[in-house]
Amino acid sequence: MTLIKSISGFRGTVGGAPEENLTPIDIVKFASAYGSWIKTQDHGQLVIVGRDARLSGKMVSDLVCATLTGMGLDVMDLGLSTTPTVEMAVKLEAAAGGIILTASHNPKQWNALKMLNHLGEFISAKEAEHILQITEAQAFEYAEVTALGQYKTNSQYIQKHIDTILALPLVDVAAIREKKFSIVVDAVNSTGGIAVPMLLKALGVETIHELNCEPTGHFAHNPEPLPEHLTQLSSMVKNQKAHLGICVDPDVDRLALVCEDGGMFGEEYTLVAVADYILKQTGAGNTVSNLSSTRALKDITEKQGGSYAASAVGEVNVVEMMKATNAIIGGEGNGGIIYPELHYGRDAMVGIALFLSSLAKSGKSCTALRMSFPNYIISKNKVELTADINADNVLEQIKEKYKKFNINTVDGVKIDFDEEWIHLRKSNTEPIIRIYAESKSETTARNLTMKIIKDIGEIAKQ
Repeated sequence: MTLIKSISGFRGTVGGAPEENLTPIDIVKFASAYGSWIKTQDHGQLVIVGRDARLSGKMVSDLVCATLTGMGLDVMDLGLSTTPTVEMAVKLEAAAGGIILTASHNPKQWNALKMLNHLGEFISAKEAEHILQITEAQAFEYAEVTALGQYKTNSQYIQKHIDTILALPLVDVAAIREKKFSIVVDAVNSTGGIAVPMLLKALGVETIHELNCEPTGHFAHNPEPLPEHLTQLSSMVKNQKAHLGICVDPDVDRLALVCEDGGMFGEEYTLVAVADYILKQTGAGNTVSNLSSTRALKDITEKQGGSYAASAVGEVNVVEMMKATNAIIGGEGNGGIIYPELHYGRDAMVGIALFLSSLAKSGKSCTALRMSFPNYIISKNKVELTADINADNVLEQIKEKYKKFNINTVDGVKIDFDEEWIHLRKSNTEPIIRIYAESKSETTARNLTMKIIKDIGEIAKQ
């Protein structure tokens, strides 16, 4: 059982002992600290709350909403929603902030409080540290009975989110409708099962095959949208002779695609495809992804005359770099697309709309569109952190061992070789070291990863 306090929010496994897991006591403390921080920000007193469909969601939501109103803050509860929808609601309601109750791609025993500022963007590392200090000191006070906050629900925001997407100039509903796409949707039995079919219908997609679209919270497979978890989707795409398969994670901020032949489009290439479409439609522009993302984005950006920049891993870091470089599109290689024209947040919904616009206007199959991009292979692995593995020591020794190569330590250790790179970093959301390696050869990427994993094993034995 685990409790993790980081830039990505307060995340843990539900149940067990306080301070060790995400228990009701911990939830109330974290919500109280966030509420205390909100009250110092001078952006009003309305907080937006929404959740994914995981089993603990209603319990966590009830605690959070009651705590915030107990502090004198007003709450608009969106109920079953998506991360980008909550972000949009904060913007559209001019709210003081928002809390999304989701552990994203983590299994069903996990949940989390992911906190937003008044812009509908994730709070900064400095702000998260301040809220953590309030939590540890329990430096919060609650309102007297005559000053309690107001609570209301709003179930219309997924539709408002969709309407805003449809209004974007680069979303071509007519082109999508004309193609008469047949699409299979796998929403892993979370809120994507509500939002994605609604979006597709609004885009003019007439044939929608729903797979795991009941928002029960009983995830039908591992909720991280990786190829090994999408075999059922792949089979259904082939069996239905569909043009495309779409998979989103439980809170709908990551997008993975399956081509008409059942092959994986590649989560790294979700962002590449959308960025390529936007760059070609608007002319040269700047792009951003994180240090663990494919070089293909850099290649297509520079081909169109723009500039590419890499940030530390984490949505808040990508957004900061996008603002600094005035990027027109950015995101992460995990299927996360950030389109500032809509909002500064990873959004699978706008990713779907832009990708289908691109696919429709290209006249190509999904497979042919994928083959039009520079082809890199990323090997993604992880090492569980056990008692005999000191992550900081591992990263320091790896950096020393490979010091003759080009090394970037902005976020963990990234080693650039002539044709390949490998990136090691501690996860913000799980007790693991992530290891990503990229090459134009699958064998080379895999062998490079295995070499580093072997190095870590030897370091752990010392």
